[in-house]
This record gives sequence, structure tokens and C-alpha cells, in this order.
Amino acid sequence: MLYPTAAMTVGIVLLVWGADRFVVGAGATARNLGVTPIMIGLTVVAFSTSAPEIFVAIVAASQGNTELAIGNALGSNIANIGLVLGATALVRPLVVRSDTVRREIPVLLAVTLFTLTLFHDQALSRLDGVILMAGLVLVMSWIVGLGIRSPASDPILQEFEAEIRSDLNMAQATTWLGVGLAIMLVGSIILVSGAHEVAVGLGVSDMIIGLTMVAIGTSLPELAVSIVSAIRGEYDLAIGNIIGSNIFNLLAVLGIAGIIHETSVIREVLLLHFPVMIGFTLALFAMTYNFTGSERINRLEGVALLTAFSGYHWFLYLQHQAGG
Repeated sequence: MLYPTAAMTVGIVLLVWGADRFVVGAGATARNLGVTPIMIGLTVVAFSTSAPEIFVAIVAASQGNTELAIGNALGSNIANIGLVLGATALVRPLVVRSDTVRREIPVLLAVTLFTLTLFHDQALSRLDGVILMAGLVLVMSWIVGLGIRSPASDPILQEFEAEIRSDLNMAQATTWLGVGLAIMLVGSIILVSGAHEVAVGLGVSDMIIGLTMVAIGTSLPELAVSIVSAIRGEYDLAIGNIIGSNIFNLLAVLGIAGIIHETSVIREVLLLHFPVMIGFTLALFAMTYNFTGSERINRLEGVALLTAFSGYHWFLYLQHQAGG
């Protein structure tokens, strides 16, 4: 178990570092091409923060291990809300000020429920993959329109403006973009190989490893971005990154995985893991959509998210122990 665990660790480190360089390079490249900061933030950065999951899906599905890709997508969405937003709110309560962010949250909920309907036949087919990718195009088109209509006073506009690098020329930006892509590819190959060996060694499925260890590892970029953004007072950026990442995880990650390699989906995914993901998404919706009038995720709610996330993982551990 020592070698595959070390391989997973190395793969995660490479993915996190590569994702960071990719975000820097992609954002600066788009800025040098004249794309507005809010458009970069709503599209390029959202894609970039999901890049680790996308690369893991490509590598895993190419090796016929679509189960790991599915587990990673669902587990990352659970981790992004339960772990990342929970920990971030604990560090600093998150105040939701942007109408743009608030409008994206119902879209995430709709995408989550739509994805569930595609899994009702307990399979992820190539047709499902094509439908998900088509859904991604539609959602991103709507988000682009949302960005165009956003008023100059929207707080997230200033937050994107401050975060996207403007000190890199095109050569430097594209270099970091290429380096980030290459490092993430290598990291994904190492991580998927190590994760499969760990699953075999522990006697669990690749789905469970994807839902837990791999999901937490690929969510580390979101954790770093959200905590740093919250400390800087960029609350909408912290939440917006999570929403964008979760949309990409469902539509792009699952879509790519299904197109590359069809697979059946175990019933437990529909009965346990999807409901848990939907539950976390509903919690995010309730906390941020101003039903309580507070417009914030406070520390108590952060503790609740972390407790629910820990409880879910503890249940999976007990389930494995009972099965063993």
C-alpha cells in the first residue's frame, strides 16, 4: 500500500500545482486577448478550477475506469460545498453580495437534478455524455449572457479584476498555460493509477475511492482559492468558484467520461451519493439565496456543513467495515 498511496499523494500535488499554473496562464491569456475580467471569471476560471477533475475523468475513462471518474465528479461536488465552503465559512463568514452569483445557484440545482434524471437507467452512456456536453454549451451561453448583462457595480466584477493577472505578456501566459496542462496530465495519470491500486488494496470499489480520497484531492484548488478569497474579503469569488466548478463537474466531467467509455452505474449511486450531493446543493441554495434575510454563510452554518461532510465519510467507512 505504501507505493500506491505515495503515487496518489504525488499525483494530487502535481494536480494542485498544475491547476494553479493553469488558472494563472488561462486567465492572463484571455485577458491579453481582450476578454473582460467578468467573462474570464465566469467561464475560464470556472473551467480551470474543474481542470483536475476533467483530467482525472479523461485518464480514468480512457483506461476503462469510468466508475472512478463518476465517483470523483460526485465526490468533488460534495467536498466543494461540505468541506471547502464549510472550512472557508469557519475561517471567515461569507457574505453574498453579487446578483450574478445568486442567479447561478438555481442553475446549479437544476443541473444537479437534470443529471440525476440521466442516471435513472443506472448507466452513463455515450448519448448521456453528449446530452451533458450539450447542456454545458447551453449553460455556459446563459452564463456569458449573464456576464454581459451584469452591472458595473456588481461586487464580483471588482473581485475578478483584482485576481486575474495583468502583469504577464502573451508568451509568459501561454507558457504557464502549457506547463499547467502538462503537469495536470502527468499528475492525473499517476493519481488514477495509485487510486486504483489503493482501492484494490483496501478492498473497496474505484467509485468509493473516487468519492473520497480522489475527490478531496482534486478539490484542494477550490479550497485554497476560496479561503484566500474570503480572507481578502472577496466573498462572492469564493462562492462563485464553487458554483462554477460544480456545474463543470456534472456537465463536463461526467459528459467527457460517458463519451469516452460507457459504464453501468451501481444502484447505491442513485440511492445514497446523488441524494447526499443534492442535499448539500439545497443547503447551499438555502444559505445563500436570502430566504433568512442574512445573505451570508456564517460560522455556525460552516460547522454544520463540515459536520455533515464528516458524517457522510464516516458512514462510508462504517459501511465498508460492515461489508468487510
